[in-house]
Amino acid sequence: MHFPKKLQNKVQQREENNTLRSLKNTINLIDFSSNDYLGFAKSEVIFEKTHQFLIDKNIKINGATGSRLLSGNHFLHTELEKHLSNFHNSESALIFNSGYDASLGFFSSILQRGDIILFDEYIHASIRDGIQLSNAKSFKFKHNNIEELEKLLIRHSNSITETQLNVYIVTESIFSMDGDTPDLIKINNICKKHNALLIIDEAHALGVFGLNGCGLSQHLNLEKDIFARIVTFGKGLGCHGAVILGSEKLTQYLVNFARSFIYTTGLSPHSLATIKIAYEELNNSIINKLHQNIHHFKTEIKRLSLSERFIESNSAIHCCVISGNTRTQNIAEKLQQKGFDIKPILSPTVSEGKERLRFCLHSYNSTKEITNLLENLATFVN
Repeated sequence: MHFPKKLQNKVQQREENNTLRSLKNTINLIDFSSNDYLGFAKSEVIFEKTHQFLIDKNIKINGATGSRLLSGNHFLHTELEKHLSNFHNSESALIFNSGYDASLGFFSSILQRGDIILFDEYIHASIRDGIQLSNAKSFKFKHNNIEELEKLLIRHSNSITETQLNVYIVTESIFSMDGDTPDLIKINNICKKHNALLIIDEAHALGVFGLNGCGLSQHLNLEKDIFARIVTFGKGLGCHGAVILGSEKLTQYLVNFARSFIYTTGLSPHSLATIKIAYEELNNSIINKLHQNIHHFKTEIKRLSLSERFIESNSAIHCCVISGNTRTQNIAEKLQQKGFDIKPILSPTVSEGKERLRFCLHSYNSTKEITNLLENLATFVN
């Protein structure tokens, strides 16, 4: 069958630039690459408890059977959303099939023609895609640069006041490619000052920050000021799906206008049960173990004189900037040969010259593994 030449040329260009992506099977190495920060994805306890929960509830259904507005709204959806509202101190909660679905549905439906949205230049690709599907005017600001953000707000404040349209600001509590954190308190204060609506992506903060892993916004007591929080379950919670937290009016609006919610089959009862049990397993003990490993990692970076190569982070994500796709790939392969599952992050995923090794830390990594990993890294980069 004929394959369009323009498409083939784009693939060939990736090959020539050494940036072609491909799918690879998981290899049996020491995990320093997955988002499974607490080990929940591999937890036999969660697996067995989920199975028992379904048996106890006499739930023997493999799928949702339809969209939630038709036949797919299982009672577990309602129970879980109520639990999530309570856990996250939110007025309402609405479950989506994935973080990507949540971002697309939210931004494409909430942002109206003439609205303005200001976004951090390092924001998730799913949020950018959702913004592009909207009719709003969008402007990016430099990463975590609050001064530039406020200048943009001031520049657009008059037009917003005159037209009675809205200005939104979106950022992440933990950035996925850098692992760093914006000053959410300052951003929240700026939003109040200029009557902007704040949206926080908490994908990499759930299970890592706050009481029982509730997230960074809640840890800072900002949840009541935030227009919407997008919380995904595929990272620290180790399962699948997402929830948008906000007011009852927000949930009502999304149910009526978010296309990625309306026109898709709902999550299966098994997926919902897994989310419920995973939340029940969140506790400060396992989260403290993760933070002990984060502290040890940072201590070893300093001891091995690697600090200048790493982006400052207190999260489970730490990035060593190498620069150059080929060199970054080569060092990743050397670490893999030593038994460590490390993935290179290459351009165009990150900016050219900012290629890096991304280290994800977990509660189940040992201090010995962390030290051994970094000692090998120090040898290869120097």
